[in-house]
Amino acid sequence: MEFDFKGQTVLVTGGTRGIGRAISEAFLKAGAKVIAAYRSNDDEAKKFEDANSAHAECLDIYKFDVANYEAVEIFYKDVESKHGVFQVVVISSGIRVDSIVGMMKAEDWNNVINTNLTGTFNLCKLAVQYMMRQKYGRIIALTSPIGKFGFAGQANYAASKAGQVALVKSLSKEVASRKITVNCVSPGFIDTDFIADLPDEQKDAYKKQIPLKRFGTTQDVTYPVLFLASKESSYITGSVLEVTGGL
Repeated sequence: MEFDFKGQTVLVTGGTRGIGRAISEAFLKAGAKVIAAYRSNDDEAKKFEDANSAHAECLDIYKFDVANYEAVEIFYKDVESKHGVFQVVVISSGIRVDSIVGMMKAEDWNNVINTNLTGTFNLCKLAVQYMMRQKYGRIIALTSPIGKFGFAGQANYAASKAGQVALVKSLSKEVASRKITVNCVSPGFIDTDFIADLPDEQKDAYKKQIPLKRFGTTQDVTYPVLFLASKESSYITGSVLEVTGGL
């Protein structure tokens, strides 16, 4: 399956590691100009930049916190002044801080909600303001089936992901007349460092719940994202595409 994004500019938050890095690299290979954003891990961002030096002319990297509204405003202004219009925004930024509700620190609740949900609002609100001028755009938010199922010890993460879906469904109705589509891709257990800290017995238990009996790869996620970002997906909006192995 091949996609052609030549002449398009794509913004990917959380775009220098894990699933986000794979998405950034997939768009680069498809000919897009990619602006990959991250919050704090300078070492991983440098590794990502070095690994993609062959695409240096088409790659720009920004560091900011998606939960900070003013920082998001500055980011979009910088992108507009340096790159002009953009066509695609992929929201892959997210954090996980696990604890049962009765023991969860208020700051852990707030940090997860602020990054995963408020960050999505910040990015979407300002993106559509730019996209509405050109009457075209694609926004894809990476959510999680945990928002639908709920997992013990992950109430903050589950709430943030359920909220993402509700936000996307509402926003899709508001901007459809401007030919802007807004969708979610919902990866299940993908083999990245995001789940690397889970105990082995917990990983085995989760794997048994998956009909395909394996964790997904980052490439399993990139193709659905590229499809929803393409012009060929113009009749799909407000949807949640699950990439879960049948979970």
